[in-house]
Amino acid sequence: MTDGTDHSNTPQDPGAGPGGYGFPQGQSGGYGYPQGQPGGYGFPQPAQPNPYQQPQPQPGPVGLPQQQQQPSTSQPPAFTSSPQPDWQALADRTEAQKRTRKRIWIVGIGVVACGLGVGAGLFIIDKTGKGDDKPGPGTSQAAPSAPGKDSADPNSPTVPGEPNLLRDRSGQINVALSPDAALGKVDNGNVLRLRSNGNSYAQAAEQVVDASKSFTVSAWVYNEADGGSRFAISQGDGTSYSFELGREDTNGKKAWVFRMQTDEKGAASTAAAAFSDGYNTVRTWALLTGVYDAEGKTLTLYVDGKEAGKTQVAKTWAGQGPLQMGRSRHHGIWSGPWAGVIGHVLVWERPLTADQVAALKGGKLDKEIKPVASWLVG
Repeated sequence: MTDGTDHSNTPQDPGAGPGGYGFPQGQSGGYGYPQGQPGGYGFPQPAQPNPYQQPQPQPGPVGLPQQQQQPSTSQPPAFTSSPQPDWQALADRTEAQKRTRKRIWIVGIGVVACGLGVGAGLFIIDKTGKGDDKPGPGTSQAAPSAPGKDSADPNSPTVPGEPNLLRDRSGQINVALSPDAALGKVDNGNVLRLRSNGNSYAQAAEQVVDASKSFTVSAWVYNEADGGSRFAISQGDGTSYSFELGREDTNGKKAWVFRMQTDEKGAASTAAAAFSDGYNTVRTWALLTGVYDAEGKTLTLYVDGKEAGKTQVAKTWAGQGPLQMGRSRHHGIWSGPWAGVIGHVLVWERPLTADQVAALKGGKLDKEIKPVASWLVG
């Protein structure tokens, strides 16, 4: 099954040239580190024309975009109700509310105990983290501290001493943040916030899985864009993606999509895709899970732990480029910039079953089924 999507009208990247998979674009060179070398895959990036946005003011003091830079004024309900939230203030306020509830509970029990003459036995109940049915990334029992604030924090999403490098909690592949990418915090974890422009993404130092073999990729996402192709996770090389997970408009409908490429030239006619049907893709949390079963030759897309689309694929093409968050590669240019947040990114070198994906949604996946890489899971 092919998706029939024509990406030929995707805005051209003025810096894209031969070998220009990374930054600075238009240079020849490799994918790896040290970063910042000419033609290198990493950072820092020199100033380049931005293919996705007009010139805009610099980010605010907490690393989040200014209101006029956002594609939408609405924010994910899980972490803010204001246009420009202060992540740390939200966390502090949450903790203060918890302490207040504890005091009220203690005083209430004390009053009842005194009235009954049975002493003042106190029971303190503190419920943190998220319930199985609450959307949003993470299932940890305590919200971690802000990135870079305490390098000794075991739940910090970044490498100690490297606030712009996402820490791989399962393997050794850390992910570098671009200048317009920002980290934020929700009640139960951390998220990556992206601005829907060509300078807002995160990139690993190398590929995470061999796309010619079975694998599973999963992430909690919140998309703020009303239309267009938007990719949360992808991997490929300088010409095309090998796989991509996100959302797009297809046949007049908004759908989540898990797509794989079968040919190194990256033509739309050689891609196979599993689409969702009947799911809201805008301003709502969704757990997206893409599974490629090399033995069964199937692509399966799960949304919130349930199968949402499935298709056959005769073969797949595995580019050697690194994993990307917030963009994908089409016809030698970057496409589908993510608008919103991404969290709890997990990758396995195996195809998860339907029951295992459902368990993943509830935070009950067997701990023996370990991912090869994970980010923003604390």
